[in-house]
Amino acid sequence: MRTEDIKEMKLVYDRPAALVDRPTHYCPGCGHGIVHKLLCQLIDELGIREQTILVAPVGCSVLAYFYIDVDGCEAAHGRAPAVATGLKRVHNDKVVISYQGDGDLLAIGTAETVHAANRGEKISVIFINNAIYGMTGGQMAPTSLVDQKTKTTPYGRKPEDVGQPIRACELINTLEAPVFIERCAVNNVKNVLKTKRAIKKALENQISGKGYSFVEILSMCPTGWGILPPAAAEWVEEAMIPYYPLGNFRDR
Repeated sequence: MRTEDIKEMKLVYDRPAALVDRPTHYCPGCGHGIVHKLLCQLIDELGIREQTILVAPVGCSVLAYFYIDVDGCEAAHGRAPAVATGLKRVHNDKVVISYQGDGDLLAIGTAETVHAANRGEKISVIFINNAIYGMTGGQMAPTSLVDQKTKTTPYGRKPEDVGQPIRACELINTLEAPVFIERCAVNNVKNVLKTKRAIKKALENQISGKGYSFVEILSMCPTGWGILPPAAAEWVEEAMIPYYPLGNFRDR
């Protein structure tokens, strides 16, 4: 293991200054808390706490600003990229983060997602893909896998009825303007460390004045999936990653 990885692993057990010390509303085993902590670590390390504006969506992370001690703005369902665009254009010196789930970003917010990316807006998008609607009770999401059972697909998702799961990174990669596109996961320590490096790159791009950065993170939803947290981490590895391969799609 690299020395850098060991140093980063030690940070897992320390609470970043930007992370608010309060009880979480997230379910046990949920990946949102992991990503929140990584984001807070990077905000501290990059010294951008006073510059950062977090745009929270509608979804499980609707209360993200309860945990991350930066300026925040709530957006209507699916409209986080549009709100982030307005904030960044008015406050060009700020670091604007659009933090979204799969229903928010790829269902009701598909148009905002595609057009913000196509315009090359200088924002950083953090996309949590847990393959289900978590907040509203476990319905099928645009990213739910084929044959995956949800509250609205009790016999499994059928492509002939609702189409194939949407691969966000591949979709964004068809556009010319984005400067950084990467898919990560938070189901084990190795992947968590890679996720941190990808988020850091997305933030550094914005700090240096570059364009649109998109980081997709495969995350666990034990409650929505109806399984225990260890099994959820395994399901990310065994079911999600084969369909949503990890890696960098673009780094300009």
